Amino acid sequence: MPPSSPSGGLVRSADEINQQIRALWPHPAVRLSTEQRARYERLVVEWAAAVRGEVVKAA
Repeated sequence: MPPSSPSGGLVRSADEINQQIRALWPHPAVRLSTEQRARYERLVVEWAAAVRGEVVKAA
């Protein structure tokens, strides 16, 4: 069974989340809509948690 996050969802790798961030915001000059910005912020929080998890697992 794959690991899960505290919120009950599956844990994704930092790389996978980073790919979604890059797809959402393809160029710094592009302005995000309010909905896109909210999604970006959620992805960044998820990415940071994934990075922390990967560091802990590696230690």
